[in-house]
Amino acid sequence: MNINILFIMFIGFSGGLAVGAGFVAFLTILGIIPRLMQLTKTLSFIRFYECGVLLGALVGCWFSLSDVHFSMSAFWLMPMGLLDGIFIGMLAAALTEVLNVIPILAKRVGMERNIIILLMAIVFGKIVGSLFHWLYFIDH
Repeated sequence: MNINILFIMFIGFSGGLAVGAGFVAFLTILGIIPRLMQLTKTLSFIRFYECGVLLGALVGCWFSLSDVHFSMSAFWLMPMGLLDGIFIGMLAAALTEVLNVIPILAKRVGMERNIIILLMAIVFGKIVGSLFHWLYFIDH
C-alpha cells in the first residue's frame, strides 16, 4: 500500500475520533439526553434515546460520506429548510443559555447596560451572513 494512502487513512481516522469524542463530550457534559428525559418524563425509554442518538450519528456519517441525492420539489425543500433553520437556531440559543455566553460576553465587551444592542447585533449579523451566503455562494 502506498504511504500516502496510509497517511490519509490515519488522518481520517484521527479526525473521526476527535469528532466522536467531541460529540460524546457535548452530550455528556451538557446533559442533553438526561435533561430531555426529565422534562418529558420518559425515563423508561432510555434505550430508545441511546439507540436514536447512535442511529442518528451513524446515518449522518453515512450520508456525509456517500453520494446520496434526493429529488424533491421546491415545495418540500422550503419547509424542510425552514425547519432545519429553526432547529439550528434553537439549538444555538439553548447552548448560549446553558453556557451563559451572552452575559459573559456583555461583561467582557463592557455592554452590561446595553445588552439588547448586543443581542440585536448578533441576530442581524446572523441574518446578513446567512443572506450573503445564500445569495452569493449558492447562486454563483
